[in-house]
Amino acid sequence: MPVSKLDHINLRASSELLDELRDFYRDVVGLTLGSRPAFSDHGYWLYAGEQAVVHLSLADAGDVYPADVRSTFAHVAFACSGRTAYEQRLSESGVQYDVAVVPEFGMTQLFFQDPAGNGVELSFDSEET
Repeated sequence: MPVSKLDHINLRASSELLDELRDFYRDVVGLTLGSRPAFSDHGYWLYAGEQAVVHLSLADAGDVYPADVRSTFAHVAFACSGRTAYEQRLSESGVQYDVAVVPEFGMTQLFFQDPAGNGVELSFDSEET
């Protein structure tokens, strides 16, 4: 029974931060807000094409998810196209980012953080630039 793919990530946050994350993953990362089952808690699903890849869920009352906690989680990565437009969008949004080139894979990566401090990577084919 092998694993075939990573299906989605789930981020839990307060209502205010949840809306900020929704806007960030929609407006900056470029995911599409889409349908979500009628769960009892509030939340959003954001899609890359037909796949809901980011699930945002309202934290339970009393839950604390500090943004400054050090853990082993580094980042989530999205395969993208349109690097120039993404760099412009990040700059216009005031998002600081780092660029890494991986010649062995013909890839250029942009690294930054979402409003909760989670790492995000956008990967592009190096030939695109």
